[in-house]
Amino acid sequence: MNGNGHPRLGADGLGALGALAVLGALVALWWGASNAGWVSRVFLPTPQAVFASLLEGLDLSRDAGNGELIAFTQATVGHMLQGWLLASLFGVLLGTAIGVSPVARAWVQPTLEFIRPLPASALLPLALSIFGLNRGTVLFVVAFGAMWPVLLATVHGLATLEPRLSEVARCLQMSRGAQVWKMGLPNAMPDILAGMRLALTVALIVAVVGEMIAAQSGLGQAILLAARAFRASDLFAGIALLGGIGFVSNALLAGAEKRWLRWQHP
Repeated sequence: MNGNGHPRLGADGLGALGALAVLGALVALWWGASNAGWVSRVFLPTPQAVFASLLEGLDLSRDAGNGELIAFTQATVGHMLQGWLLASLFGVLLGTAIGVSPVARAWVQPTLEFIRPLPASALLPLALSIFGLNRGTVLFVVAFGAMWPVLLATVHGLATLEPRLSEVARCLQMSRGAQVWKMGLPNAMPDILAGMRLALTVALIVAVVGEMIAAQSGLGQAILLAARAFRASDLFAGIALLGGIGFVSNALLAGAEKRWLRWQHP
């Protein structure tokens, strides 16, 4: 409460107001640039046109067509989530196998550092030759690209386990598996969850690129077709949806991470 008896805004409230102010300023600048003709509307449509395209594509307007953006959005979210789940599973499993053994880390680390910088899109020709033009191609590339943050975070979390915990485990005669399950993975969980959040963003990016190159249904393909047809409002509508998907998915995972790690901040 302030001196006048009114509640004060906390740091979160001020941060939310600041974020809304910045967003409002960007939309106002966009509105001014497009309506004043500073940039051709062929390349920069007005916010009103983009909003109308969103309403039509999501089948929310009175004279809407078939709501094709809903199907594209569902396809992209499906590619992102399935690839991310595969990446998280294999990232944790491989990271655990490597992280618990100093010998394995010493042997495998150079190979990981060689493969890790490879762009996931560079593997699309290989995936196309293996899976062909189907969803398997996109899922393979998404899983490969999103796996690395989870894998490396898992390795780091297990490698930094407090040595005294290992001594306690030996005194208690705990098996290797019990040590990993009861001590290693809980110690690595903050790193793993942070890696999974980063992997989710990577999964969305790679899913869009994969849809563009592998000609699979999704927002990536919709954006590419809109760009080729010079439908700027449809292109920006697709980009806005991608931003919304990224924002919502990151917020949901951040909330889950805060809940699962509440023991860190009693």
